Amino acid sequence: MPLGALLRLPLALARAALATLRGRLGALCWSLSPLSLSLPGWKRVSAPGLAAPESRRQEREWDEPSPTPTSVNYHFTRQCNYKCGFCFHTAKTSFVLPLEEAKRGLEMLKEAGMEKINFSGGEPFLQDRGEFVGQLVKFCKQDLKLPSVSIVSNGSLIRERWFKKYGEYLDILAISCDSFDENVNVLIGRGQGKKNHVENLHKLRQWCREYAVAFKINSVINRFNVEEDMNEQIKALNPVRWKVFQCLLIEGENTGEDALREAEKFVISDEDFEQFLDRHKDVSCLVPESNQKMRDSYLILDEYMRFLNCRNGRKEPSKSILDVGVEAAIKFSGFDENMFLKRGGKYVWSKADMKLDW
Repeated sequence: MPLGALLRLPLALARAALATLRGRLGALCWSLSPLSLSLPGWKRVSAPGLAAPESRRQEREWDEPSPTPTSVNYHFTRQCNYKCGFCFHTAKTSFVLPLEEAKRGLEMLKEAGMEKINFSGGEPFLQDRGEFVGQLVKFCKQDLKLPSVSIVSNGSLIRERWFKKYGEYLDILAISCDSFDENVNVLIGRGQGKKNHVENLHKLRQWCREYAVAFKINSVINRFNVEEDMNEQIKALNPVRWKVFQCLLIEGENTGEDALREAEKFVISDEDFEQFLDRHKDVSCLVPESNQKMRDSYLILDEYMRFLNCRNGRKEPSKSILDVGVEAAIKFSGFDENMFLKRGGKYVWSKADMKLDW
C-alpha cells in the first residue's frame, strides 16, 4: 500500500467512527463540529443534511465581513405550554444550556458588540418557573451592563413575585397577544383551560407600570384575526411598541413533512396584511413587519447558541458560538444588517432613556 494511503487510513477510520457517534447521539452532541481536513486528496465535508450548494454559499459568506450582533434574540428553550398553530420555533427539542454556559455565550456576544438581548422561546418562563430567565436577565443588566434586556412571553406563567425579584433588571416585557376575542385565541392555540389570555394581559400591563418595566405587545396577523379591529384595545393598553407580524411559514417548523405545526391555514396574503395595517394606521406605537422584513433582519440564536439562517425558508444552523466564537458563527447567520436598520431594529430600547409615565 502506498505511504500516502497508509497515512490517511487512521484518519478515515477515525472520521467514520466519529460520524457514527454523531448520528447516534444526535442533539446530545450539540457541541460536536464536523471535521474539516486539508490534507492532499481530502475534500471539505459538510455537516449532515447540508446540501452542497448551501456549503458553497457558506464558503462565499466566509469571505464577507462579519456583521455586528447589535441585537440578538436568544431562544434558549423550545418548550411551551401553548400550541399556537402558526408557531415558527416549535418544540423540536427539550434541550436547555446549563446556566453558566449560557452566561459564557452571552458574555462572548457582549464582547462582540451586542447592545440588546431578547430572551424568547418557546415560553421563557417555563424553565425553572422563570428563575432561569430571571438569572439571565440579572446577569445581562448587572454584570454585562447591556443597555437593553427584554423578554417575549405569552404571559401565562409570570407571577408578581418575579417582578419583585427581577423587574429592576428588565427593560422591556413583550407579551404575545393575537386577538382580543378569547374565542379566537382558543382557535389559534393560546387557550389554556379556564384562564383568560386577555384578562391576564391587562394584569401584566399593570405590573409593568408598578415595577417600571416597558410594556410591549406582539401580534401575529393570520387568517383568524385579520378582520379584527384592535384599535380601541391597543390604545387603552398603551404599549411602548405594538409589533405586528405577518404570519410566516418556515419549513421544518410550521410547514413541511418534518414540521410540528401545519400553519398553511393561518397564512394571509400581502394584500390582507396591508389592509389590517391600514385599519390600524392611527395607532402611534404600531410597528409592522411583513414576511420580507422579518426573514433576514433578525439575529436568532437557538438553544445550542447557534445562529439560525432563514434565507432559504427554513432554519439552517451555524456552529455554536461556544465552539467557534461569535465572529465565525455569525458569518453563516444570513443576517441582513441593512434590513435590520431599515425596519427600525435600532430604537430607544433602554428604559433609562424612555420618557414613560410608569
